[in-house]
Amino acid sequence: MDSFTSAGMKFPLLEFGPGDGEAVVLLHGFPADAQSWKPTAKVLAAAGYRVLVPFQRGYVATARPKQVAAYRLRELSADVLSLLDAAGLERAHIVGHDWGGGVAWYLADRHSERVATLTAVATPHPRALAQTLLTSKQLLLSWYLLFFQIPRLPEWLLTRNKAQLGSRWLRKLGLEDRTATKYARAFANDRALMTGALNWYRALLLDAPYGWAAKPVIPATLYVWGTADSTVSAKAACLTAKGVVGAYTFHRLEEATHWIPEQHPQELAELILQHVRTHK
Repeated sequence: MDSFTSAGMKFPLLEFGPGDGEAVVLLHGFPADAQSWKPTAKVLAAAGYRVLVPFQRGYVATARPKQVAAYRLRELSADVLSLLDAAGLERAHIVGHDWGGGVAWYLADRHSERVATLTAVATPHPRALAQTLLTSKQLLLSWYLLFFQIPRLPEWLLTRNKAQLGSRWLRKLGLEDRTATKYARAFANDRALMTGALNWYRALLLDAPYGWAAKPVIPATLYVWGTADSTVSAKAACLTAKGVVGAYTFHRLEEATHWIPEQHPQELAELILQHVRTHK
């Protein structure tokens, strides 16, 4: 497979490994795309897994609706369900980083029958995040969530002067220079791409009630968090345990930043392999 359709839109797809292997779906976050998962996907594929990595809604011209409401979690998760259907899969191991982790949590909550196991990378359980926004420094760490609600201004500021401000902000969050520049310049070269990516944040207000209503998930869950993550507080990470009723593993990566797929792909792949092999 190199693409699938959902809601009448076409989504490009990267696929690795044997077609008859046990399936793992890797969901990227902001500001990355499916390419960010390639090093991890290759390790999983070498272990015999069929790895599917979609470019998600907003990140490609063929799947970029203009309405903010089209980026709600129920719509984003429906894209993943369409991928599973197109691939002939009743369920798969779901792995998500950053916003991809938000989609993964939603799938495990609302569509647990399609989720063999869940691996959330950096992204805490939605209710843990909602609670800590009011009771810890998490709100300060998440200031950009409010900034991104402003129409057009974030696109202009983060892409002007060859995306200097955008790349500087990503470096401050822990990305190395080369990757920060690559991500920022991709947005500078395609302002519509950035608007599509930011619409995930702009739909957050529409989904705000879900954060408080999110239920503890049933599928066996691995949560991977870097102790140097400057976007997710330790309190939100620790409270995530209350968001799982099934088997739960919390793995701290010492000194790791938010960008675990980019900076620790081998270690992350090994953690995923251990998790999916334990909970088949």
